[in-house]
Amino acid sequence: MLAQKLKAVIRDVHDFPKKGILFKDITPILHNQELCNEIIDAFADYCANKNIDAIVGIESRGFLFGFALANKLNIPFVLVRKAGKLPYKTISNEYDLEYGTAKVEMQVDEIKSGWNVLIHDDLLATGGTAEAAAKLIQMQKGVVAGFAFLVELDFLNGREKLKQYSKDTISLVNY
Repeated sequence: MLAQKLKAVIRDVHDFPKKGILFKDITPILHNQELCNEIIDAFADYCANKNIDAIVGIESRGFLFGFALANKLNIPFVLVRKAGKLPYKTISNEYDLEYGTAKVEMQVDEIKSGWNVLIHDDLLATGGTAEAAAKLIQMQKGVVAGFAFLVELDFLNGREKLKQYSKDTISLVNY
C-alpha cells in the first residue's frame, strides 16, 4: 500500500522549524524514483475523469510533484509563490498563520475563466496556504476542482477549511 511505503520513508524532524513542532520531511522520498512514480500515478488516477485544466503548485514543495503531475496529464502548471518572487503582474492573497500573516501571489494571466484547477501541495496542515491559493484561482474566475496533498495532518483539521472551495480532496498519507 502506498501510504505504508510513504510512512516508511518520511522522516520526522523534532523541533523544526521551532520547538514543539514535529516536521514531516518528505525529501527522502526524492531518492526513490519508483516511489516518486507511484505518487504521480496515484495523483493521476485521482485526476482521471475530473476534466482538470491546470495544476496549481504551492511554493515550494508543491512544485515537486505538481509539475510532474501536470506534465503527465499534459496540462499547464501554475506557480503560487510567496510575495515578491514572481516577475510579472500578480494578484495576491494574505492569510493568517499561527504566528502572524503571510502572502502568496500568482501571475495575473495564469488561470483562464472557467478552468477546473487542482491545487497541489506537499502537506495539508491548517489549510491556510491552500485556501489562499483557492482564493487566487477564484479571483481569476477559475473553479477549484479539488486539492491533492502528499501528507495530511488530520489533527489540525485543514480539510474542513477547504470544503467551501471543493469537497474533493486527496491525501496519500495521513497522520
